[in-house]
Amino acid sequence: MSKKLIPTALTIAGVDSGGGAGIAADLKTFAAIGVHGLVAVTSVTAQNTYAVIGIHDIPPQMVELQIRAVADDIGVDAAKTGMLSNPEIVRTVARVVKEYNFPLVVDPVIFAKSGARLLLEEAVEVLIKELLPVALITTPNISEAERLSGMIIRNLDDAEKAAKKISDLYGVRGVIVKGGHLTGSEKSIDILYYEGVVKKYETPRIDGCTHGTGCSFSAAITGYLAKGFNVFDAVAKAKEFIYNAILRSYKIGKGHCPVNPSANVDLYAEIYKAQRELEDAVKKLLTRDEEFVHLIPEVQTNFVYSPPVYLAKNIEDVVGIPGRIVNYVGRARASGYPMPGASSHMARAVLTIMKYDPSIRSGINIAYSKEIEDTLRELGFKVSYFDRREEPEEVKKLEGGTTRWGISVAVERIKDIPDAVIDYGEHGKEPLIMIFGKDPSEVVNKVFRILDKAKEKKIF
Repeated sequence: MSKKLIPTALTIAGVDSGGGAGIAADLKTFAAIGVHGLVAVTSVTAQNTYAVIGIHDIPPQMVELQIRAVADDIGVDAAKTGMLSNPEIVRTVARVVKEYNFPLVVDPVIFAKSGARLLLEEAVEVLIKELLPVALITTPNISEAERLSGMIIRNLDDAEKAAKKISDLYGVRGVIVKGGHLTGSEKSIDILYYEGVVKKYETPRIDGCTHGTGCSFSAAITGYLAKGFNVFDAVAKAKEFIYNAILRSYKIGKGHCPVNPSANVDLYAEIYKAQRELEDAVKKLLTRDEEFVHLIPEVQTNFVYSPPVYLAKNIEDVVGIPGRIVNYVGRARASGYPMPGASSHMARAVLTIMKYDPSIRSGINIAYSKEIEDTLRELGFKVSYFDRREEPEEVKKLEGGTTRWGISVAVERIKDIPDAVIDYGEHGKEPLIMIFGKDPSEVVNKVFRILDKAKEKKIF
């Protein structure tokens, strides 16, 4: 018998028309993890980032048919439930899952992020009595865990007691009480109680979009279970996954913006794309190596390209040239293939300017001279500058603080996005010019315009 080419995971949940939670979030998560997503729709909601406007439940018989259709043909390696809405749907799902006996993760969705109720109170009782006993894991948040345990949860000790109580009361083997709603800590800590063993999973608490967090987290656990991970490892990997999905989320809508499950693959795809485009741009730049060498400063030149602003969170995400572009016996030469994390100064400059204009994602540093400064202005470039003598003392003490401060000052100075920012330097700090553009090709075109004008003026 041949082995599956790809694991399969089933989501039994509702449709969020805003694309942030429910089946939309689950399928994004499955795809990012590398499992094939299967679907059984329980409800269709008219929903956006701030409200659930309408709910239309699918007939329980149709929910059952969807599950049977995929289980009989494709097979289900693991499944999860989300919005189940009414008692009849809960009862049907419990019966069918018990028959097929695949691993089940129950996300006991009672309320939407907006506060709208997604599981009727009478359906909660059916979930407790019929669905939880056939589940491998359930993933309540604090309010859901309080409802299921009958306890008030104020701290991690309470969360641990509630997890054990839920397991003991309803026969579910594993209970994860999610700690995202617990306050007073710089960390987000989830408690897993599984067959008598307690484990804590923590990540830094971060500001970001959180709509669909529970859906994506439970879907990630399901996906990793489908891939054969044990419960403890599946939860650990899911915790890391959801942290990244929040960290690299993007703001849309007027209310609770969604997490970004795709971030877990998008970042790597964008880094690869940046490497290829930057490599091509460097090759183009070095077709004029004997001219460009005159623009290489003593600290040498770096040329960078960043993924989109919502994905790029630090200099390790920005692609640059390891060892920089150098003056090698009178010719410009790149010291290495573009790699993420290969730049500090220019990476920080681009990350800062992207906060003002997300489309400006590439930059290069060149040597400063009064002649080149005049050339920039003659070419009609938008030019700004910063003076290190004006830098606050507290900024000087921060790693990379000067670059972030300087670019911000330069943008605010002209109330526009500059093509070029001049760092006039100070004692022991070489003056530089930074050229910015939407992508490496645009940056090279700007550099070529500088070279053409410099040649015309016989600067070098």
